[in-house]
Amino acid sequence: MAHHFKVISVKKGETIYEPGQQPRYVYFIQSGEVRMITVNSDNDQFIQGVFKANEYFGEPALLLQRPYLAYTIAYQDTILVLVDRPAFLNFLEEDRAFSMNLIETLSDRLFYKSMMLEEVANEQAEHRLSTLISYLSRDLESGAALKVTRQALADMSGLRVETVIRAVKRLAKSGELRLLKGKMFKP
Repeated sequence: MAHHFKVISVKKGETIYEPGQQPRYVYFIQSGEVRMITVNSDNDQFIQGVFKANEYFGEPALLLQRPYLAYTIAYQDTILVLVDRPAFLNFLEEDRAFSMNLIETLSDRLFYKSMMLEEVANEQAEHRLSTLISYLSRDLESGAALKVTRQALADMSGLRVETVIRAVKRLAKSGELRLLKGKMFKP
């Protein structure tokens, strides 16, 4: 793919696009990590998505031809393959497996956002975190480490990091997750 399309390098902390910009590409991640972030009027950040190598982002705005609603920021040095709308539509028309992958990816993101919307409406921090941790660890084996920081959990759940720290300790005490040397593990 990288041989046929524009490839760019983005340094950690750099913004790829921001709210209000018109979409030009779907971004395929060759290496690195990107976070989609919404910032409220108090300058609090809410992580809407985390995208890693072999994943892509930016397709909803490109397909709908509407401006982006969030910031995307490189969380690590990242290499992106930029695919414009005509080429992306061509992928969808010619590659049934890719089309199915897109449907599954969009469905998973919609499910996550619906789940988080319901959880944000729930005022119990511990319940909110329990649901989020269960979702993030759904594909992990028992005993596997959750590769997410408490700060990221706070940013994803709309809670303060101090609240997350206390709630994580209570969840560990109840057996919903395991703590070892500050790291979280699926029980």
